[in-house]
Parts: sequence; structure tokens; C-alpha cells
Amino acid sequence: MKTVGYQTPGPLDRDHSLVDITVETPTAQGRDLLVKVYAVSVNPVDTKMRLGAAPPDGEWKILGFDASGVVEAIGPEVEKFQTGDVVYYAGSIARPGTNSEFHLVDERIVGRKPASLNHAEAAALPLTTLTAWEMLFDRLDVNRVPAQGGDKILVIGGAGGVGSIAIQLLRVLTDLTVIATASRRETQAWVRELGAHHVIDHREPMAPQIEALGLGAPGFVFSTNATAMHFGDIVQLIAPQGRFGAIEGLDGVNVAQLTQKSVSLHPELMFTRSLFDTPDMGEQGKLLDEVAGLVDSGRIRSTATEVAGIIDAATLRRVHGQIESGSAKGKIVLESFRSGPEH
Repeated sequence: MKTVGYQTPGPLDRDHSLVDITVETPTAQGRDLLVKVYAVSVNPVDTKMRLGAAPPDGEWKILGFDASGVVEAIGPEVEKFQTGDVVYYAGSIARPGTNSEFHLVDERIVGRKPASLNHAEAAALPLTTLTAWEMLFDRLDVNRVPAQGGDKILVIGGAGGVGSIAIQLLRVLTDLTVIATASRRETQAWVRELGAHHVIDHREPMAPQIEALGLGAPGFVFSTNATAMHFGDIVQLIAPQGRFGAIEGLDGVNVAQLTQKSVSLHPELMFTRSLFDTPDMGEQGKLLDEVAGLVDSGRIRSTATEVAGIIDAATLRRVHGQIESGSAKGKIVLESFRSGPEH
């Protein structure tokens, strides 16, 4: 099967940073689905792994997590799916990725694709949606309000992939006032379109902007990027006894600064359940099914903003560069190696 990989991690300015290759098609075993991939999206985790994650000597590292496609074959222990089912999911960080014609994934982290979306639109959703959902409802527990500011949440990086779906989930599933950050006119318009009640600029000090809104300090803060850069601001603006969640950027941060306000810190990694085969691993498949229902009922939209081309090394290099530049809005998706029917 065709795929894209690398053998030596590092920056994009090398011919071998991402390479078109051919490898054997894997076989479904246990609870695995073999999925024929029709579309993928690219996430910041792909670029970070390309920079530093090396495969074993002589082997290829294949990136990609989000996928939408059709089940080609199933393992002998599969219970939920059969061949021909149309699915979407975010794979495991411990297994080969989705930038391939065919991909193996444990059925427990797979959902049925929203019927109202094509494959490219669906592929934009899984990783960011699971990340946002787990942070909002499992880690920050936004439905259990703190003593102060429990009616407000600040989403830092509102125009990115995670922020774009977090805003929608908050509007559909909670009564919280959503304050989102975005730094460009285009991205500020995007987060308003997605439902943010207020928008501030994260390139400027945020605490004074929050104060100027006249709403009081938010009890929840969800940082999706550049956490270390904004940490001092976050400590200043968050309400006492608030809850602060971050998906990256905690290296080198002095979390002791949260102590005076008794602010709780909540990291989130969407891959934890599949990485450790946790007893509740199947919750991710259930969440994706629930989100598909929200999409098909018109309550949530896809965050796909660009179809960059087909899955090949040249296109992936270009998209990795866009993500590393910080200029991406929503999710960038790629369509499959081969043409096929839409589902």
C-alpha cells in the first residue's frame, strides 16, 4: 500500500523529511479494523512528532491520526463493526499513522461517520473533538461550577482546531459565556461565527482585556497553545479557586504560581486511553458517535477550512509548514490516494 513516512526526524527543509513509500498492507487482528482511508487531517502533534520521534533503525515512521474511511476487514474479536461500515476516528500514538491507503485501528476508539458530512469534512473532527470534550467535561468538569466565575470560560487559541470545536461544544452543551482569543481579523471573525460571545487578542496582555469586558474573572481557562507564553497572564486573570486546563506547553512553567489562588491544573492528552488500554477506552468511540449525532442534527459543524490535496509527501510537507507557521485556521484536510465513492 502507498503511505508517507520518514526515517530521520527533523525540520522540513530536507528532501527526506517526508517521503512517499510503499509498504505491506497490514492484517486486522484482535479488535482491529482495517480501514480504507478516504481522508485525513493534520494536527500539531504530527509536526512535533516529525521533529523528534525516531522510528527503530531501518524502519519508517508513519504519521497521521485523524481519518475517515470505510472498513475493509475486521479482526476476529471485533464486536461493533463489519466490513463496509463508514467510520471516522483518531488513532493511537503508539501505532502507525493514517497517512496510508489502509490503516489499522482498535474498534473501541472508532465512531460512525456523520452521515451529513463527506469524508474530508469528517476527518477534521475526531482528534480535536475528543481533546476538547475530554478537557471540558472530564478534566475541567465545566458543569460543576466553582465558587467564582463559574459562568464564564476563556478559550485561548479559539481559531485553532481544538478551539474551533471547543467553542461549539460549549455553546451547544453548556450555558457558559465563551470568551475566545484570536489575533487576526480573519480568525476573530471565525471564532465569532462559531459562537464565541466575546473575542480578545492573545498577542496583547489578556488580563486587562478580560477586565475591560466587565464580566468578572472567568472560573475556567482552557489553553490550546502557547501556554508558557501566556501563563503569567492566565494566573492574573483567572478567578480564585478556578480550574485551568492545558493541552501543551507546560514545560518550564512554574505551576506554583497557581497556589495563591488555589487554581487546579488539568493536563489533557487525547491518546491516554489508547496508550494505556484503559478500562474506559471505549468511551472515545461512544463520544464520536454522540458527536456524529450533534453534527447530523445541525448543532455542530465541521471545522475543516481547507482541502489541501491528496495524501502525498509534497502536500503533507506544505501543510506541516502551514501549521508550524501558526497561520492555520480550523483544520486542514487531505483526501485519499485513490478515488472512491462518497459515503
